[in-house]
This record gives sequence, structure tokens and C-alpha cells, in this order.
Amino acid sequence: MITFFVIGGIGIAILLLSIVLGDLFDGALSFLDVGGDLFSSAALGGFLGAFGFAGAIALDATDNLTASVGVGLVSGVVVGLGAGWASSRLQQGGDESTVRTSTLTGRTATVLNAIPADGYGEVTIQVAGHITKLNARSAAPVPTGTPVTITAVLSATSVQVAPLEA
Repeated sequence: MITFFVIGGIGIAILLLSIVLGDLFDGALSFLDVGGDLFSSAALGGFLGAFGFAGAIALDATDNLTASVGVGLVSGVVVGLGAGWASSRLQQGGDESTVRTSTLTGRTATVLNAIPADGYGEVTIQVAGHITKLNARSAAPVPTGTPVTITAVLSATSVQVAPLEA
């Protein structure tokens, strides 16, 4: 039973190292190069932790070493695959909700600070759950609170707008 606990403890240690050291620790495991992103330090730590602790529980319940190893292997594979899948999904995500001004043309915004005829005001727009404030120009003066359409992107922080037609 001690062996199972030691294996489980090594799995927990690997999980903790993967959290603290991240990519540096995964780089140390790159010599294994099996399974792409599914085989990461999180997957290895999850496998070893589940194998060790599930094996110890099964050994205590059954007193059968073969059954304990089988339970540990099944548990380890399930948890290891889950941890590998979750860590690969987390590493892939994040870019789809980034607001880019180049995609704002044609969207509706609201004037935050009045836009004078010969200068800049400010508009606010909500895109992908992000509220973004931009400088705005218009051919005609536009008062605060007016809904407008973004007609062109002038720079990364400024847009051309036109009042919505009623």
C-alpha cells in the first residue's frame, strides 16, 4: 500500500510543479514526445496521482494486488486523459474574444462624449463581452447618448461614425 501512496504523491508533486513551472516543466518532458498536447506534465501527474490513490483504495478494499493495479490503471488513464485534454484546451483558448478595431465597421456604438463637427469625441461599444471606448469623428456634430454606426476605422483607437437613421 505504501508503494501506491508514493506513486500518488509523485503524481501530486508533478501536478504542483506543472502549475508552478508551467511550460518550463513541460519542456523538460519534451523528450517523451508522445500524443502531442494530450501528453503533458498535467496528464502525467493526473495519471500517477489517480493510479496511486485509486490503487491504494482498491488494495485496502479488496486485498487483491492484481485488482488494485487494474483499478489504478483504469483510474489513471481516465484522469490522465481528462487532465491532458483540459490542459490542451486551456492552452488553445483565448484569442476568439479579443476585440480588434478592424472588425468594428458596421457595428452600432453609443456616443459617450459629444462629437464636435471638427474634432474627436468618444464612443463606447460592446463586442464579445468587452466594453471598448474609442475616439470618434463624424461629418456632423453628434450629441452624447446618440446611437451611431461605425463607418470606418481610422486607427487602432479611433473610428469614423454616422448617426443611425430612424
